[in-house]
Amino acid sequence: MNANAAGAPPVSFDDVAAAHERIRPHARRTPALTSATIDALTGARVYFKCENFQRMGAFKFRGAYNALAQLAPEARHRGVIAYSSGNHAQAVALAGRLLGVPATIVMPADAPRVKLDATRGYGAEIITYDAATESRELLATRLAAERGLTVIPPYDHPHIVAGQGTAAKELIEDAGPLDLLLVPCGGGGLLSGCAVAAKHLAPSCRVIGVEPAAGDDANRSFRSKTLQTVHNPCTIADGARTPSLGRVTFPLVLRYVDDMATVEDHELLKAMFFLWERMKVVIEPTGALGACALLERRFDVKGLRVGVVLSGGNVDLAWAAGKMLGR
Repeated sequence: MNANAAGAPPVSFDDVAAAHERIRPHARRTPALTSATIDALTGARVYFKCENFQRMGAFKFRGAYNALAQLAPEARHRGVIAYSSGNHAQAVALAGRLLGVPATIVMPADAPRVKLDATRGYGAEIITYDAATESRELLATRLAAERGLTVIPPYDHPHIVAGQGTAAKELIEDAGPLDLLLVPCGGGGLLSGCAVAAKHLAPSCRVIGVEPAAGDDANRSFRSKTLQTVHNPCTIADGARTPSLGRVTFPLVLRYVDDMATVEDHELLKAMFFLWERMKVVIEPTGALGACALLERRFDVKGLRVGVVLSGGNVDLAWAAGKMLGR
């Protein structure tokens, strides 16, 4: 745990535990899979938390349902608006359908087709924007004011963070105490929530966030202790193209996360296809960030019990097939 973050945390383990009870009837308790091949390669005992098997195909459902379920009746009736490259979009759309909350989603025009189609399929209204010239946050804020909608951000909200932390809570409950936990990082919602849960359930566990090298703002923020930003990073990990950590997630990362790492896109592709072929699990590039750091030996894990969060599986298979043919 990083001692440089002081003050009361914006999210506690009690919040994660309450979120877990709230989402339990609706979220899947995803499996913690193992691989003898990967254990032999790394010298560790590795447990993969497979959020690609979560409803709508990613961990995001946990936070979205937790946030929407706590809206006041009047806010539920008016509806919500979210902005996302895809997984948060689908999560809010599905949670809205289950809870009877109308959902409007601001998505980049070049978002993966599979994510656009799925979001529409869950009944949300989609408004597209040009990521190179427009700010999704400003567009969503304007529409929220015009329509009286509640903004549900993709990561920077205590209810979102608490919901995401339930993934690590389940993993440690199912696999037992861990020595190391590797978690993908975009805006830090999953990372900070998992770190809160891990430090409570397995205090000696080292929590490490992994992000794409092209979007290393969280890494730089962690090391400098000042919030760093990146503009529309060019990476295949589309779920990690966030501009920065947030006012909620940044202090949690400083308080509970032990280290950060980055991986290159070509390494990420290799790790993604390796898990497809050896473990028979379909994950998206962002979902492979933690596994990539493990397989690329960013850390010495020999003899350790290691948890890896596979954060999602909403990959465009036609795109992936092209990448496989070109490798």
